[in-house]
Amino acid sequence: MDTLDILFVLPLLIIFSYLFDAFARKTKFPSVILLMLTGILVRFFISFSSYDNFAFLDNLIPVLGTIGLILIVLEGAIELEISREKLPLILKGFLAAFFILIANIVALQWMFQQLFQMQGPSAVLFAIPLAIISSAVAIPSASSLLKQEQEFVVYESTFSDILGIMIFNYALRQFESKQDLVGAEPLISLGLQILGVIVISLLITYILFRLMQQIEHHVKFFLILALLILVYAFGKLFHLPALVTIFIFGIFLSNVHSLLPRFLRNYLDLEATEKEIHEFHILTAESTFIVRTFFFLFFGFSIQISEFTSSTPLVFGLLIFLLMFALRYTYFTVSSLRIKPGPLVYMSPRGLISILLFIQLKEVSFLKLDESPIDERVLLIVILCSMLVMLLGTMKKQKVEENSQIENDEESPAVALDVNPQSLSDEETENT
Repeated sequence: MDTLDILFVLPLLIIFSYLFDAFARKTKFPSVILLMLTGILVRFFISFSSYDNFAFLDNLIPVLGTIGLILIVLEGAIELEISREKLPLILKGFLAAFFILIANIVALQWMFQQLFQMQGPSAVLFAIPLAIISSAVAIPSASSLLKQEQEFVVYESTFSDILGIMIFNYALRQFESKQDLVGAEPLISLGLQILGVIVISLLITYILFRLMQQIEHHVKFFLILALLILVYAFGKLFHLPALVTIFIFGIFLSNVHSLLPRFLRNYLDLEATEKEIHEFHILTAESTFIVRTFFFLFFGFSIQISEFTSSTPLVFGLLIFLLMFALRYTYFTVSSLRIKPGPLVYMSPRGLISILLFIQLKEVSFLKLDESPIDERVLLIVILCSMLVMLLGTMKKQKVEENSQIENDEESPAVALDVNPQSLSDEETENT
């Protein structure tokens, strides 16, 4: 592929992604599925040619996924509005994310050990990525819900991302050091690390705010993003929950008036920073769109249709998804005290973070991926099932709303007829 071909292909891919996104907003069909299918189809047609050198994907996909992860967490955190009135909803979203995540991990670990004959560490590490909700897919897909339900999806999916990645890194560190997964000492150490990262995050947030105000160069937001990626890289190097720093920075960025300590606010011109924060949010959203586009395209491109020669991945994927959906349905039934808990039960898509953590498992030395029954094919089935169920849930809600609207329209003439005779009799009485 020469330079001219690349100049044709890259803009067309971005245009198609934009059209997919516009199509998704109207139909609620996840654009991520269209991106992956596009990548799969392109790989299928290229397979007829003699070109088969795709080794670059092994390094490109993890890099795009990591940058996309940072941007998605940052964008999701910026979307979070923290206020006293929203604290009950925030707590509700956090508890749902935490309990459903833990329940999924425990249940999947049991399934992998009992049915798939996997070892304990392998079962846990393969269960965690499958249990995490993708905020990159859930948040845009919640646009048809009520405002309070939309906010709940934002909180739950964002907390699921953060908690899932922290639990994954914690479990991986415990297994690599051959220590117990659950214990007082490692959990206390993790808690102290998180507290330390929060303090460091406040300092980094203050420094980045100062940079926004002091830098007079017209290009400065990409410098902020570069510094955030560097902070994440240093955190990964020292095995710290660096994603918490990104999350806290995003939250303080959008809630600086209410969350940043007063002694730090006194040194910042917050009024002058509001416009820059808005511009930074736009840049983050557009960067996330580009990175997400190429990540899912290349992920779909890395999948070969010829690999699906057996029905085993389909069966495994369906079993995994049905188990997780049953747990989610049970949680919302119990928490809402209703047999039919509503559309939120369908809003649990899997996506970028699940893929990225699966890719990280390839670098774990004590795992034998060739012998594992859980692979990218099973992951793809789980992702597609979760997105299709989410689509059916949103379509069902729209149908219910349309029926209720029709019923209201049919009842309105009857109401008018009841009112008109009364109004006429009143007029006659007045005339008499």
